[in-house]
Amino acid sequence: MVHGTHNALEDSRNNDILISINDQLFPRNEAKISVFDSGYLVGDGVWEALRLHQGVLVFLEDHFNRLWQSAATVGMHLPFTKEELTQKVWNTLNANKMTDGVHVRIMVTRGIKKTPSQDPRLTISGPNVVIIPEYKTASKDSKEKGITLFTSTIRRGSPDYLDPRLNCHSKLHEVQALIQAIQAGADEALMLDINGFVATCNATNFFIIKNDEVWTSTSKYCMNGITRAKVLEVCKANKIPCYEKDFSLFDVYGADEAFVTGTFGGLTPVTKIDGRQIGDGNYGKMTSKLSALYKDLIENTVSNG
Repeated sequence: MVHGTHNALEDSRNNDILISINDQLFPRNEAKISVFDSGYLVGDGVWEALRLHQGVLVFLEDHFNRLWQSAATVGMHLPFTKEELTQKVWNTLNANKMTDGVHVRIMVTRGIKKTPSQDPRLTISGPNVVIIPEYKTASKDSKEKGITLFTSTIRRGSPDYLDPRLNCHSKLHEVQALIQAIQAGADEALMLDINGFVATCNATNFFIIKNDEVWTSTSKYCMNGITRAKVLEVCKANKIPCYEKDFSLFDVYGADEAFVTGTFGGLTPVTKIDGRQIGDGNYGKMTSKLSALYKDLIENTVSNG
């Protein structure tokens, strides 16, 4: 079994899910997109992933604000409102009779091209919108065990050529970093910024604990993570010292605890980095506390509808 932050329990219900492609529903094995789609041809698309928890799409406004920002950044006009896209998501969820424990992936590409090309002027359709809802529960065993990281030689990009905050379909450099980590025997990759400071992981945001302080990188070279922002929020609300700052592997190797954050897995402890044990090599006290506070934030969000 693949071990990592996206390790989900097997759920046979996913065999029969309906997937929405431009408002049409297709069984999983019949859901297809054209080979002339911009996302397939050149990675020209943006995406979001969010959770359905007890009938509520958690942090929906934050996710959609990020999606619209990503679309604006790549010059993609979305011919629908946030309310209309919300309805598209609910139409898909309702068709699948889904109410809880669901991970929703929304992908928007620039559309169909006349011929294989980067040129957006050769797009002959409106954006393609794909919505994939799946029953996904993070493996408790994986979460309790924690993950190991390997520091990749592939750096997080500078904002002047591919801003790391952009949730786009072009993820090849992150895939390369992950392949390095896997080949080194780790679960996932830790990535540095162009100055050699710790930035983020290949698919999650990274935190360390030092002397009961929570550290994470600045927002300059890391992913614009919703869960990252919520951890910062709960730290502030609970008067836990938390800093967005530059720090290096020197600080990481001597950390008391480390964890990563993501929409699917929430907070996942990191036990080893580059073969070095972090702290006691288990689910640390502060990581456990922050994980509980994050879960409480979700429950409060759900309660407030």
